[in-house]
Amino acid sequence: MSRLRAAIVGATGMAGQQFVQALSNHPNFQVDVMVTSRTLSTYKQALLESDGSSRWTQHTPVPDDMLDVPVVSSKDFRPDTVDVIFTAIESDLAKQLEPWFAQTTPTFSTASAFRYFDDTPLLITGVNDDHADLIRKQQQERGWRGYVLAVPNCTVTGLAITLKPLHERFGIQNVLMVSMQSVSGAGRSPGVRTLDILDNIIPYIPNEEGKVRKELLKILGDYSGDGITPAEINVNCICTRANVLDGHTESVFVGLKKQAGLSEIKEAIHSYNPFDNCGFHSAPERMIHIFDDPFRPQPRLDRELGGGMTTSMGRLEEEPVLGGVKYVLVSHNTKMGAGKGAVLLAESMLARGLLS
Repeated sequence: MSRLRAAIVGATGMAGQQFVQALSNHPNFQVDVMVTSRTLSTYKQALLESDGSSRWTQHTPVPDDMLDVPVVSSKDFRPDTVDVIFTAIESDLAKQLEPWFAQTTPTFSTASAFRYFDDTPLLITGVNDDHADLIRKQQQERGWRGYVLAVPNCTVTGLAITLKPLHERFGIQNVLMVSMQSVSGAGRSPGVRTLDILDNIIPYIPNEEGKVRKELLKILGDYSGDGITPAEINVNCICTRANVLDGHTESVFVGLKKQAGLSEIKEAIHSYNPFDNCGFHSAPERMIHIFDDPFRPQPRLDRELGGGMTTSMGRLEEEPVLGGVKYVLVSHNTKMGAGKGAVLLAESMLARGLLS
């Protein structure tokens, strides 16, 4: 099968660079064009600052197959010339551009602009794939041939993944969470000031806690042909910024509706692996890995597990106050929680026959 023609919008930013890495030599998608604020000859040229330095911030070099991809401005871009669009732009700009893209072309976004519409599912591949058919309602109501699918906030991604098997098996009554989020989650501009984050933890991230509460209930909600009914779970959290480059760490306390012992809880998590034999290029071998070592997971050691797509859990213990379980998780915020997670979502939509 020939590869689908793809475009990356916002390709020079941190989130856009994650798309560049995830789509390099991809078996399903071929990046034909990149979109930035101005038209340039190649992606290699677009990454150059005026002083000759590079805007590339990733740990590995720019993939060779991406260096010569042509770059156009959003004014010159024609969405109907590609089969799929991946966007990594700020939400205000996404509100303007993504509806235009979706008129003709399926669009996968890391922005929050479309997360909260009733006709738009908030999908994590392997967690709530049954919500995917809602995009047909989005297309019908908006008169689009394409659609917009936004990945969830990176903080809620690992949380939803680890709660899914518990919610499925036992039901969840209450969730309390404290996050220690990496600085890459803030992006490069405006980002986090160096002198603020060094030797420090910032105890507040604007708007983050509300996103976690709202998005988690939508992701774990029930889908019918009419829409998504949010899950009836009491959720509260404190989101903080920590002096870590990549990988969000979260301490989670869960109250279960059906009481269960720790061995039964671990068995439910171990047996939950929707990626078995799925054949998706970006999917890890296991969606969740449980550490028995009480000093794991740690972001520096475990964020790249499964190519940055596996969520790690540790410190699983019975939780007597809420009546359930407590644990620590680590999730890669710029891979599973952003660009690579959006590419995996596109792979799953292609397999479902919904990438058209």
